[in-house]
Amino acid sequence: MKLKRWIKAGVPFMALLLASPGAQAADLSLQDAINLALTQNTGLKVTQKGEDTAKYALEKARGSNGVSVGLSDTLSTTKNKDSDRQDSNSVGITGKLPLYTGGKNQASIKSAKIGVESASLQTQRAQEDLKLNVIKAYYNALEAQKTVGVRQETVDKYQEHFTNVSQLYAAGSKARIDVIRSQVELSNARQNLIKAENSYELELADLRNYLNIDRSEPLNLTTDFSYLAFDQDMGTCLDYAYRNRKDLLVDKNKLEQQEQAIKEAKAGYLPTLNLSVGLNSSQKFHPSSENSHGATASVGLSWSIFDSGVTRAQVKTAETSRDVAKLNYLKDKEAIDLAVRQAYYNMREAEKRFNSTQDAVHQAEEDAFIAREKYRAGEGLMLDIIDAQEALSTARLNYISAQYDYARYKATVENAMGVELTAEEKQAAALLETDADAALAQSRLGSSNDTTVDSTRKVAEELAGNEGNK
Repeated sequence: MKLKRWIKAGVPFMALLLASPGAQAADLSLQDAINLALTQNTGLKVTQKGEDTAKYALEKARGSNGVSVGLSDTLSTTKNKDSDRQDSNSVGITGKLPLYTGGKNQASIKSAKIGVESASLQTQRAQEDLKLNVIKAYYNALEAQKTVGVRQETVDKYQEHFTNVSQLYAAGSKARIDVIRSQVELSNARQNLIKAENSYELELADLRNYLNIDRSEPLNLTTDFSYLAFDQDMGTCLDYAYRNRKDLLVDKNKLEQQEQAIKEAKAGYLPTLNLSVGLNSSQKFHPSSENSHGATASVGLSWSIFDSGVTRAQVKTAETSRDVAKLNYLKDKEAIDLAVRQAYYNMREAEKRFNSTQDAVHQAEEDAFIAREKYRAGEGLMLDIIDAQEALSTARLNYISAQYDYARYKATVENAMGVELTAEEKQAAALLETDADAALAQSRLGSSNDTTVDSTRKVAEELAGNEGNK
């Protein structure tokens, strides 16, 4: 799948491929999955809409400090007791410009500018989180796929053993209880296989949801686990996180916004100065016709010298909000510290398990082979085979789990550090379309081709039927 070429062309290739009727299982690498999610994920579209909201808030703040023009038109009639009725119409146009607001408008504009920067940082952090979620979902699906393989092999081994025991029983060399016990173990193994297959389908569904592709199309995951050593120590990771986590930068911006909010509140102690310019035209048309035109210009000073403590309360509220922003920054920094440490320790633990479980698999394979051969020779027990096969399955599952745990925790460490997207990923994210109507029109939910449930049921029925025939 040549996703890079299609992304450069602005076309979500996987969406086109998976939307085509009768599509075969599409090859999907981990990098392609990340790029596709950054291009199409609905949750990311919602977050990025926040940037538009912040930009409009800035426009509003700037407009409040600019010229405003108003138009008025008044039609009136008056009648006094001792005079004739008089009808008139007056039209006026007025322009206003704030000359001085005590720093309120300037603080509002600066706060809005900070808001635009924060919205961009929040989008970047959402992109990093989405990348992590895709990596986890991808490796979860791979692990589930490998688990299906282990469970299938276990079923095959028990099936082989059941056939062997049945033949030995027919020859009179084994007891009926051995046949029953082997059949029970075969049935249990099949149950585990069905559960593993369902887990695999669920993990694929989770991955498709992040990618926002057709929820029923098959996928062929092509990027398997590859061990890449992580050579940075804990202190380096923490220092990097303190400098680069986008949410910490957002917290700093929120603190600065609260400082501007204090300035806005304190502007209530100061006077305001406004320039007004107007043109007016008045016409009397009953009982006689008379026209008049005029122009006005004025500079108005307004100063609230006493407001019963309203401004003081507003200042105190803003100062309290600033203190809350400081504490939130500290709280988030502590949470980031904990997140980095937890992910780092988990990664190292998985790395140790990965290195230690490989030998256990080889030993378990040898033990299972010996147990089966001894039983065939009439020297072993049924329990030996069951224990050996269970130990082999456990060892293989532990090895698979350690591999993908390491991959997931390594990605989690990098996410907790705030490692930004690669240039290729940023290019993919730039293609995200946030138009709501287009997103609804392109939604691939409720596909009529969804056969996942039917396929799972068919597998279960076939396995149950095979078991019943034994």
